[in-house]
Parts: sequence; C-alpha cells; structure tokens
Amino acid sequence: MMDYPNRKPIRLPEFDYHAGAYFVTICTQDRRCILSDILVGDGVLDVPRVQLSKYGEIVEQTLEEINDTYQHISIQKYVLMPNHIHLLVQIEDNGTSRTPSPTNKTLPMLVSTFKRFTNKKCGVKLWQRSYHEHVIRNEQDYLEIWNYIDTNPQKWAEDRYFPPAAQ
Repeated sequence: MMDYPNRKPIRLPEFDYHAGAYFVTICTQDRRCILSDILVGDGVLDVPRVQLSKYGEIVEQTLEEINDTYQHISIQKYVLMPNHIHLLVQIEDNGTSRTPSPTNKTLPMLVSTFKRFTNKKCGVKLWQRSYHEHVIRNEQDYLEIWNYIDTNPQKWAEDRYFPPAAQ
C-alpha cells in the first residue's frame, strides 16, 4: 500500500463561504513558466510588462469568457505570471429566497471548470492539482489584493513562485 502525503485543507472550516470576494492563486503543473514572460526595461518608465505566451492568451480568453457567461461570478482582476495566475473573484448570491445558493461549491466548480477548459483548449495539462484561496474579509483586504495583483509583475524576481534556475 502506498502512503500518500497529507494535504493541507484549503477551506476555512468555520467559514460558510457566502457570496463575497475571493483571492485565488493557481500554479502551473510543475511550476513551468509557460503562461507569460515578464519583460523588464521596455515599458513605460521601465515598468515590467507581462507578455503572454500562446497558452497565456488562451487562459486570458477563458477568463474573459467566464465574465461573459456567468451572471453571478465576476473575475474582477487578474494577472498571468509565468507559472501562476492570481484572480480576484466576486461571487454574488444567486439563490432564490427559499433556496440559498451553494456558494461553498461555486468557487471549486469555477476553478475546476476553468482548469478543464484551458487544458482542453491548450491540448496539455497546464495546472497543478490544487489551488490557494483567500477569503477577502473587508474593503482594506480587497484593496491590498487589488494592489498586489497590479504590482505582481514588478516583483517577479522576489516572487515565491520565481523559479530558482532563473535566479
């Protein structure tokens, strides 16, 4: 019998996952740098710029399709880094007065559907098995995450997902 590593649960056990905002990070399989390149020195005031790969373009297109398809889910902000993406996701309550929406299933369903669609469109397995989520609890938290997503390309060399071989 094979021993499998214990995975840390990603859900807050005491949180009811009502409609709200969530910060989601999804890494590529084996943290391969296949989604984009961070170009330094060719942007306005030498601010790093994200140049999407063909896979990154498909991922971005799929994110836009999510916003066009789902009325109760909104990808409010995102950045495609070379080996991961950050999403700011807003989930609205879409239940009726008698049957509240199962929001605790909406975010995992969204991530699963997104991964499946992008893998199929790209013809390769892009993503690692799991993802990280953070429940945004207040406006300050929301604004800090918005800023983090905006400035993430500028901090790529210090990013925890920056591949050691590239240092």
